[in-house]
Amino acid sequence: MIRSRVIGCGAYLPAKIVTNDDLAKIVDTSDAWIRERTGIRERRIVGEGEKTSDLAVAASRAALNDAGIDAGEIDTIVCCTTTPDETFPATATRVQARLGMATGAAFDVQAVCSGFIYGLSVADNFIRGGQANTVLLIGAECMTRLLDWTDRGTCVLFGDGAGAVVLQGYEGKGENSDQGVLNTKLFSDGRLHDMLYVDGGPSSTRTTGHLRMQGKEVFRHAVTNISSAITASAHAAGFEVADIDWFVPHQANQRILDGTSRKLGIPPEKVISTVALHGNTSAASVPLALVTAVDDGRIKRGDLVLMEAMGGGFTWGAALIRW
Repeated sequence: MIRSRVIGCGAYLPAKIVTNDDLAKIVDTSDAWIRERTGIRERRIVGEGEKTSDLAVAASRAALNDAGIDAGEIDTIVCCTTTPDETFPATATRVQARLGMATGAAFDVQAVCSGFIYGLSVADNFIRGGQANTVLLIGAECMTRLLDWTDRGTCVLFGDGAGAVVLQGYEGKGENSDQGVLNTKLFSDGRLHDMLYVDGGPSSTRTTGHLRMQGKEVFRHAVTNISSAITASAHAAGFEVADIDWFVPHQANQRILDGTSRKLGIPPEKVISTVALHGNTSAASVPLALVTAVDDGRIKRGDLVLMEAMGGGFTWGAALIRW
């Protein structure tokens, strides 16, 4: 069986740090209010003129360097983003050009906060199907460009950033001891649109729009849906949830992370949490958390790593990798 294994990863965060106290100067909130409800202390925000492709390129270069390869060895670029530079072309093609990659294919995947999980499934299937051997997978977002800065229920939650991994095919045994992606599980329910969406778009308002959210409903569905996706992914590979070494969740809200852990009996020390420093960076949050845990030595070769996310749409899913 052909497997897709991660051979390198990298991340990039904008230089500008915005703390909860900074936000309290422009909206009716406080550090205590934000921390109690979300666990967030600060977030990164792009500077004037800085674009999603800039973040994506920086993270991609770090991932390529970590993998020890150059852009000429990449067959396909998949960029997961909700905040493309332009309506078209795909932000992935901007990354392709700036990396000096003249061949192959590049395209975007849009599944909001679940984007990286969806993109991982796409990349894995390209490699398993023989359509690509080496894929650069990116999650990159400028979420702060979608915020209504008068809405304290949403503007305090989000930040900007990018993470990337390089996936490469190899011949595995087809067993759950193989290194690489063991499975991906994807789900969606379009009936829940009104709970988390952006109130604009080219074919409706001809504007970018602002992010709108029903926070309590999102929380309720997140814990239930994420828990079921985690269980489905673990069981599909022949494991119990307790067998997983590390959980790398979408970094939406510390209370969602805690609620999911309690529901499934996951020890908190197994959960990688970066939400306090990054906020919700949508499709970038899973790879940013992943890179953090790889760089600090927690995630090691051979570990079972389960990544999961839920986003607007609703979309949600999970992926199990042996690192």
